[in-house]
Amino acid sequence: MLLAGVTLAASLAGVSSSASAHERHKRIADANALATSEAPQARRQAAATKGPYYVDFRARTAASWGHAFVWYGKTSERAVEVAGLTPVGETFTYVLGHLTLVPSETGASYGDLDPEYLTANYRVYLSEADAKRVFAYIKQLQANSPVWNAETFNCTSFIGSIASFMGLKTPVRWLRPENYVNRLKEMNGGRQMVRLSAAE
Repeated sequence: MLLAGVTLAASLAGVSSSASAHERHKRIADANALATSEAPQARRQAAATKGPYYVDFRARTAASWGHAFVWYGKTSERAVEVAGLTPVGETFTYVLGHLTLVPSETGASYGDLDPEYLTANYRVYLSEADAKRVFAYIKQLQANSPVWNAETFNCTSFIGSIASFMGLKTPVRWLRPENYVNRLKEMNGGRQMVRLSAAE
């Protein structure tokens, strides 16, 4: 029955139109130039004192509940990668996702790159070796998250998996995204540097 719900959602909701996809790619390209408000000198200082790579846990406004996602990348570069878990398509899939599993997307969604929608963020820094492991885990999580559900496989559980992999303490997943990110920061004492254990 759940599989039927996924198939129905996929056929009725569909994937975003090519025009929407083009607009999304344009917004990502535009945002890459504005990924951080830090000046080049500040980025170099952050790399020297905190670590040359980062994961930024973020929350933004949305039509209903809000959305949680991560930015990640290298402090010396303006480009940013975005990962999050959202239902494919528009309102229909989102509503259906409160009843069953629906197809998901795991990249940037509308608003993830716009600073005016941001409601909370918590940035932590990593060494190059740790960043390679964390970034590989994020890619693996994206590849293995084919469905979205409001109660189980949602945006906060997605970023919580990343935080747990990094050794951070994580809050309960049913908090609103803004509250989730703020609580994540609070539970970890606002620490800015993360070091993974040497063991795989």
